[in-house]
Amino acid sequence: MNRQQRVARFVDLIVLGTCAFAAPVLAQDCPELVGRWPYGEDMYAVAVSGNYAYFGAGTALVIADISDPENPQQVGVVALPSVPHRNVVSGGHLYVADYFGGLRIIDVSAPTNPQEVGFLDDAGHIARGVAVAGNFAYVTDGDLGLRVIDVSNPTAPSVCGSAATTSWAEGVVVDGNYAYVAANNEGVRVYDISSPCSPVHVGTCDTPNGTWKIAVSGGYAYAAMTDNGLSVCDVSNPAAPVEVGYINTQGVAGGVAVSGSFAYVGDGSAGLLVIDVSTPSSPHEEGSLDTPGIAWGIAVAGEYVYLGDDESGLRVIDVSDPSAPTPVGFWGTTTDPDGIAVSGGYAYVAYHPLADRFPPGTPWIGLEAGLRVFDISDPSAPAALGFVDTPDWAFDVALAGSHAYVADDEAGLRVIDISMPSTPVEVGFVDTPGNAVGVALAGDYAYVADGDSGVRVIDVSVPTNPEEVGFWDTPNWALNVVVAGSHAYVADGYSGLRVIDVSVPTNPDEVGFWDTPGRAEDVAVDGSYAYVADSTSGLRVIDVSDPTAPHEEGFIDWPGPVRDLSVAVAGGYAYLSEYDTRIFDGDYPSFLRVVDVSTPSNLHEVGYAEISLVSVTGVALSGGHVFVTGGNDGWYVFAECGGVLFRDGFESGDTSTWSATVP
Repeated sequence: MNRQQRVARFVDLIVLGTCAFAAPVLAQDCPELVGRWPYGEDMYAVAVSGNYAYFGAGTALVIADISDPENPQQVGVVALPSVPHRNVVSGGHLYVADYFGGLRIIDVSAPTNPQEVGFLDDAGHIARGVAVAGNFAYVTDGDLGLRVIDVSNPTAPSVCGSAATTSWAEGVVVDGNYAYVAANNEGVRVYDISSPCSPVHVGTCDTPNGTWKIAVSGGYAYAAMTDNGLSVCDVSNPAAPVEVGYINTQGVAGGVAVSGSFAYVGDGSAGLLVIDVSTPSSPHEEGSLDTPGIAWGIAVAGEYVYLGDDESGLRVIDVSDPSAPTPVGFWGTTTDPDGIAVSGGYAYVAYHPLADRFPPGTPWIGLEAGLRVFDISDPSAPAALGFVDTPDWAFDVALAGSHAYVADDEAGLRVIDISMPSTPVEVGFVDTPGNAVGVALAGDYAYVADGDSGVRVIDVSVPTNPEEVGFWDTPNWALNVVVAGSHAYVADGYSGLRVIDVSVPTNPDEVGFWDTPGRAEDVAVDGSYAYVADSTSGLRVIDVSDPTAPHEEGFIDWPGPVRDLSVAVAGGYAYLSEYDTRIFDGDYPSFLRVVDVSTPSNLHEVGYAEISLVSVTGVALSGGHVFVTGGNDGWYVFAECGGVLFRDGFESGDTSTWSATVP
């Protein structure tokens, strides 16, 4: 993987306040959600009201006190079902367009104690944008257009009207008796909402393409058009809007806010652009600031811009001099979690950016990746403890004694002293020749799945001086490895399951294999069986009672273009992380699937949890709990299957009353 090195500053999350969290969609009797760490890197939604900023960070809706803009302080958080795409404050409530989670209504009258009081989450609908006027919320619903929701009773919102669009409805703002919808290839559509429940399309401003977000000020609509810059439409006559100005931008225009004579554009990898629109027909760039991440969500208040900067957090920028915007403060978020290991009341999570969320060529200027340590003594309320930066992208982690062993991509195996979980420190490393993406431990040895360099055997008897002592170059791409007895079992991509005799670690030797039909992503071994997460071919169960002659005993797969990435097995159940390969193109969630494997030749699914718009990756089992990393969704804690109840006594079913304290 040839990628630019990522270097940036990280500020640990400030853990304050309590909130209710919304549960993922569950099926049948398991798995049962216990707790979440909802923070992630997606930052599409930013709003400012008074001394508070309200912004999304993964699936967390964070409230920060910005009375001192140079030092924003988190005071509250609500964990939501999905990733907030837009939010707006009105009358003591925050209205959140929460994508798969629909419209969420949060009482923020006490910012330090936000409480979700209502939601509208209809099957088949998503929420991309939201605006509020009076007793009505106007929600853009992707290819289903605009929906009007009566919020006169915030605890019981209900749909009262709608208007179709032929293209994807993204952003929406309300100005007077009109709603302006950023409708992608249809440009800016204008609706008369003088009768709110019966919106009427009255005009369209044709824009070049890809209208995504929108702001309206002084008779003009300003449309952020992703790859096509900023368009200015004269909407003084809403029935006959017309484009009067346009400026191309350097990046991907994903957000826009207007104040006075300036439009402020979140321009993707190009950061913040300040556009002088004093002459709307001739907008021109006045200033810019190249932020560390990917600039999307944006709000302006007074002399400050509040920018949601994917992979970098909330950036506070002084724009008192529009020609020279100056960063003055920020609140940091995390990158994406991948591998996870649990021991002694602590979870150790490998973090890295989620590469395939962005198109080829995106510059990698993200937060520090590395190993994060969480206190999970109360699984319903994980708390961040410590962090150690690693040179590259941390993909997997294994534990032994007082050390964690991290597969760190091009930086090989890193050895971390975790005797003090709040202050982990690197004490040794081996720079393997390939891409270290998986790691397993057995005795004094670490076995590293090293991509196209196969499996590397590292002597870690002296953790401060690890040394490679052997290797086996597998035919394809070693993605993960597990050791049972004297054999290492390798998920080797398109070469399936490889069985390697490691009875002599200095001289590993392949003794058997089973070429699975898909791409072997992960493997777990329980008794005489190896369980392979085989990407598009589901779960394959391989009999390895004779390691020299493995053969398939059973399998289960699922329809559609899905990939099964990780697997863990305990108590007669296999737990698989799975995502839909269309996840980045639209309305396709990911899953934790639970399969009864008590009879390997007759597998059947017993339950699943739908885990939002994320690429779920790692699965680990410990102490009766299932730990699932969910990309930009943070990570989840479930109870293992077997009839465990929530701590407050609720079983699966109606999730509207589930509650727990989270950081």
